[in-house]
Amino acid sequence: DLPLSKTLKYTENTATMPMGDGLWMGASEGPGTFRIYAADPTSEQVGFFGPIKEWNRPVLLALRLKIVDGSIAEIEHVVARNMGGPGMANLVTARAAFGETVPSAERVSRQEMARIANSYFDSIEQTKSSIAPFAADCTRHENGTQTTTNVPAAPTGNALRDAQAKVDRLNCGDQIDTGNLSYITSIRPRRLVIVDEEKGLVFGFPMFVHRGNVRTVKITGVPGVESLPKDFGPINLMAGEIFKIRGGKIHEIEANGFLLPYNAGNGWE
Repeated sequence: DLPLSKTLKYTENTATMPMGDGLWMGASEGPGTFRIYAADPTSEQVGFFGPIKEWNRPVLLALRLKIVDGSIAEIEHVVARNMGGPGMANLVTARAAFGETVPSAERVSRQEMARIANSYFDSIEQTKSSIAPFAADCTRHENGTQTTTNVPAAPTGNALRDAQAKVDRLNCGDQIDTGNLSYITSIRPRRLVIVDEEKGLVFGFPMFVHRGNVRTVKITGVPGVESLPKDFGPINLMAGEIFKIRGGKIHEIEANGFLLPYNAGNGWE
């Protein structure tokens, strides 16, 4: 019963497939109380981010629809499977900011919103937080797990885990400056495709590329931590990522992702 275009293109985790396949086969429960929507009337696109169930198991879905002449012309699913663990507690209710309207005085143009989101990726590639306008309270969640601004926890006795926990106490910008993400070769393409000016959201589908030549990163500015192993790659990571921007700064980030072979395409470019 969907108003589908005759030229419909549908991908799931970068693979082009016919309607009815992929998540349509096993979806067993729709969104609950955690729902993030981003609407962009200018580009006629809408995005959704949140957990649903597939074969009664939780998955985290980033979804994009593009409308052309009143019909759905493009559908894109990025589905993170194998979900579980402590991160699920952060997927019960979305952070309030994602559903709040940004006051007019705190808004910036859609072009500036896209530039700000893009600068986030530049800051990772160059290990330089000053490239992007991070708010002091910037907090990032990845597949539900909070990866920045964590409350200090008691030592576990595992040296590697305790060292990473010290890095994960920092906010988005300060963590980048430590070099913790310097194992990422590049983030291309970035595909910042949905800009919700009312809610201050930029929704993109970036590709994180890990050549695999960096196996250990040097950590700076974190007492007691000199380096961390980063045994990633050669792989790509396809992500769905949402930035909340208000007052010209990045405050909240939600992301999901799944692994692909190194140099894999995204199905759209």
